[in-house]
Amino acid sequence: MDRVHTLCRRTFALQNLKRIVAQTQVSRTPVVVQARCMGGHHTPDHWKPIKQVVKEQKNHMDFMPVPEGSWQESFNKTQQKRNLMLAAGALCFGITYTICLYKTGCLELHAYTDFSQFKYKTNGSNEGAASSSSEEVQEDNSNNNAAATPDKGQGDAGESGAAGGIEPDLKDLPEVPQHAQYLLIGAGTATFGAFRAIKSKDPTAKILVIGEESVVPYMRPPLSKELWFNDNKEEVDSLQFKQWNGKKRSIFYEPKEFFADPRTLNTLEKGGIALLTGRKVVKVDASKKKVWLASGETLTYDKCLIATGGKPRNIPVLAKADPEVQKRTVLFRNVEDFKSLDRMTQASESIAIVGGGFLGSELACALGKRGKDTGLRVYQLFPEKGNMGRVLPEYLSKWTTRKVENEGVTVLPNHTVSGASFKDGKVVIATKEGGSVCVDGVVAAVGLEPNIELAQASGLEVDPVNGGYLVNAELEARRDLWVAGDAACFYDMKLGRRRVEHHDHAVVSGRLAGENMTGAAKPYWHQSMFWSDLGPEVGYEAIGIVDSSLPTVAVFAKSTEQDTPKAVVEKTGESLRSETENTASPAPLRTPPPSSPLDSEDYGKGIVFYLNKSKVVVGILLWNTFNKMSIARQVLKDGAKNEDLYEVAKLFDIYDTQSEQSAAGES
Repeated sequence: MDRVHTLCRRTFALQNLKRIVAQTQVSRTPVVVQARCMGGHHTPDHWKPIKQVVKEQKNHMDFMPVPEGSWQESFNKTQQKRNLMLAAGALCFGITYTICLYKTGCLELHAYTDFSQFKYKTNGSNEGAASSSSEEVQEDNSNNNAAATPDKGQGDAGESGAAGGIEPDLKDLPEVPQHAQYLLIGAGTATFGAFRAIKSKDPTAKILVIGEESVVPYMRPPLSKELWFNDNKEEVDSLQFKQWNGKKRSIFYEPKEFFADPRTLNTLEKGGIALLTGRKVVKVDASKKKVWLASGETLTYDKCLIATGGKPRNIPVLAKADPEVQKRTVLFRNVEDFKSLDRMTQASESIAIVGGGFLGSELACALGKRGKDTGLRVYQLFPEKGNMGRVLPEYLSKWTTRKVENEGVTVLPNHTVSGASFKDGKVVIATKEGGSVCVDGVVAAVGLEPNIELAQASGLEVDPVNGGYLVNAELEARRDLWVAGDAACFYDMKLGRRRVEHHDHAVVSGRLAGENMTGAAKPYWHQSMFWSDLGPEVGYEAIGIVDSSLPTVAVFAKSTEQDTPKAVVEKTGESLRSETENTASPAPLRTPPPSSPLDSEDYGKGIVFYLNKSKVVVGILLWNTFNKMSIARQVLKDGAKNEDLYEVAKLFDIYDTQSEQSAAGES
């Protein structure tokens, strides 16, 4: 029995010894284990317990290896290796993912055929195919369009270095190219400014313009002004007008021959500008840089501009009226509207203009002049107290109404249209005030709304207050997608977010967008001006926020024969006054000091300042005062606040001290 106990004790001791040896082998330092007595329960005093031995032999930080260099250097090296591994992994994943999308058909890689090896047949009937005569046309127009007009020789693909070979007929090529380097949606003034700027920065640019109308880009101001004062029917039919100085001019910016054929655009080594008329873009995918046309075609682009402008509003009473009333109602905006109204006035005895703003008042004066010659009766109805009552101060608005009445127009202010019906071959317009007029036709001139039909289909943001596409300071709505003209809602650094519907803004914003499409990256800071002419004798120019609900301060003086729209056109030779702004230097105002507008009924010429709640000038109207817009811009930029505005008015020299001083010097 004792042997059994002894054997068990020895076995137990041996197992403990093996466990101690295994634990000590893990350590980096050798472990010395002293043998324990196997014969009894007494342990010598100098022997250590197993737990103490294991604890003393445990690893410590002192035994850890010390890295070379600082801790930060070691960490940076490790992170650099990991970043390289991550980048390589992401690149491999991206390539693999792209290949999978392409193989499955989810990704479309667009390309257009390089036709540079072909030599095309050209003939005089092709709009953009240039012949030797097109070079002569370009030479004649070089003075006006030297910076922006493409070389007409670039339209001849046969001279562009074609290598011979197959000569396919143009009719075999699709009319809509598959790709456009620069795509301009809309064919109005903003687009005209854009493609001129693009060609000046990038002479070899290939630009494709898509417009809904069937005509080439044109200026709109003459449609409600000078065109009505031209008595030559043939010239009017060809949309030629006489400026107030008698000089003839076309409303079209460039002739039809100026534009290249879209089918050969991408083959022109020197670039060109092609035009697709009568086409409507219904969707833009900014991420894929792709557009869809209503006719079913698609194309891609590198850079794109949306310049779709605006469309005329209508009042619900006319929009929901009898079909016969709608048939005799014109919403005045484009060339076709002008032609329709021109035919209507020639075949009618009476016509009514609904609206008292810029367009309505201009048309009233124009048709009143025609009425004096043909017996046409012209009525104008609006809810305001006077013509342009939302812009001009009340006293000046009423004075303007009397000027319009002198043109032979029956003006009915404070009248709101409440009904329209067709009776005995006439359109009967009823008002809330109990009045009514019977006319042969109606013109609705009640404002403009931005054309933003592309917004919903294209996922573009629209400003909920001002309307129009939201753009940044560089007029960009998305990467490589810009908006200009009436449809753009931009941030004015001085006056906040705005949307402007005037010719000057369309020109300048289009030009800036074109420059930015070539990489200029310029912000839009321009304070655009607008003007209106009530015939050749009365006109005004304005800038900033011009709202009759704001408090105003005005300074007026007696006008002369030189203070009329006709005189300024005779002096400058240009009817678009946004193009005739001259830098006028300030001059002291002679005594006596100017009178308040309420002290006199003679508003021959003057300056009207519009103030906000903080008494800061936010708008300026120059009444029969021309070529002083540079001064107005500077005053608005400086933000005149709590200043004597009669002193500020001296800067505009409405008493002609400069001319008198120069005359005295000559004498």
